[in-house]
Formats: sequence, C-alpha cells, structure tokens
Amino acid sequence: MTERREITVVHRPGPDPGDEAGLARLLADYHLRTEAEKGQVVTGVEGLPDRYRAEITDPRTAFAADAVLLATSGRTAVGCLVVTAPVDDCSEIKRLWTDPAHRGRGVASRLIDAAVAHAAENGVSTLRLSVWRWRTGAVALYERFGFTVTESWDAREQLVCMRRVV
Repeated sequence: MTERREITVVHRPGPDPGDEAGLARLLADYHLRTEAEKGQVVTGVEGLPDRYRAEITDPRTAFAADAVLLATSGRTAVGCLVVTAPVDDCSEIKRLWTDPAHRGRGVASRLIDAAVAHAAENGVSTLRLSVWRWRTGAVALYERFGFTVTESWDAREQLVCMRRVV
C-alpha cells in the first residue's frame, strides 16, 4: 500500500522557500508534457522554448513578482501553481501541475483553494486562467471551483479561457 502523507501548501516567496529542485522538476514535467500534447517533439528541457527553460532553471527570477504555491508531501514537492501579480484587480493562475504519482489525493484542489485564498487576501477581485481544451479533467476541476468559460484573451487555438470572481 502506498503511504499517504499529508499535503502541505507552501507560499513562495515566504519564510520557507520550499524545494527549489522539486519546483524545477515539476515545471519541467509540466512544460515537457504540454509540448508533447501539442505534438511538439521535445526530448528534454534544453529543447523547450527559452521562456519555459527560464522558468525551470531560475523560477525565483521568472516568477519574482508572482506567488508560487508548492504542494509538498513530507519533504517532496508534489504539485505547483503560480498566481500572477495582480493587474487591474485581476490575477492569473498558471502552471497548475501535480506529479502523476500523487494525483487523486487532492493536491490540485488544495493548490486552487490556496490560490483563491491568496487572491482574496491580496485584494484581487477576479482570477482568470487558460487551459488546453484537451485537458478535460483540468477544465472540470476548474468548473468545480466556480470558474466559467469566458471570451478568449489568447489567440492560440485549443485554449479555453476561464474566470471567476474571488
């Protein structure tokens, strides 16, 4: 039987920087999986676009103005989510990812709860996000948290844009 540890969400920046290597691993997995789902042949982090590689190699700089939420089980990073700095009372959720070995344990739900709480604590009135259409499980998860499909602000095909009031 697999050990089920409690999931903790750590806000970064903060007093506990969390697991930098674990965050980089989660971001790498997220970007590599996304590129593969888009049909792009990428064999490793070095093959990712510069902007994605920058997030992986130096997340502290890439997300300097943003809140990075890191879900941990024990001392292991098992999920992440970024809440961008607010612009016009609106923040965006990006990079929600749960390590596949830890899915089904509420990690993504805990991260979304923490993101909504963070937004409320920081006076954000609206959260928005975009998700690839083929990630139907993610779309359903966001809908359970009150996000609704809205007019797209992104010209990329297959992208679903969603928002919710905080």
